[in-house]
Amino acid sequence: MITLDTASVEQTAARAALAVPGVEELQPSLRHSLADAATYIRRTFGSLTPSPEAGIHASHTPETNAWYLEVRCVVNDHRRVLDTARDVREGVRVAVSSQLSSRGRAGSVTIIVAVTRIIGDRVPLCADLSTEDRSPESRR
Repeated sequence: MITLDTASVEQTAARAALAVPGVEELQPSLRHSLADAATYIRRTFGSLTPSPEAGIHASHTPETNAWYLEVRCVVNDHRRVLDTARDVREGVRVAVSSQLSSRGRAGSVTIIVAVTRIIGDRVPLCADLSTEDRSPESRR
């Protein structure tokens, strides 16, 4: 029964994380990536997109009724990464705590947000330096 609850918590956390502005996708963990690679041959042709829950790892400690979640996000550069990560943590905490309390299983919820990649179209600050004239005459 805990396995079912863990999967349900991961689904809730994935929906909450993906609802945050700035989150592009959830990055599968290594264990999910290896499992996908091992079963690739058995798959029929179709979408190879991992499920959103692959970017969430939840574990439960029954003795203390504590939950630990790791959320692996790919974010865009339209917002500060720190703001996006904080919003993901808060959104996931609220969604999971709400789900657990509605089932009568309220406990502590710890969320770690790992930003695995930043994507976007902004030009890096160092790009301006590469367009400078670096000839010896320009340094005088």
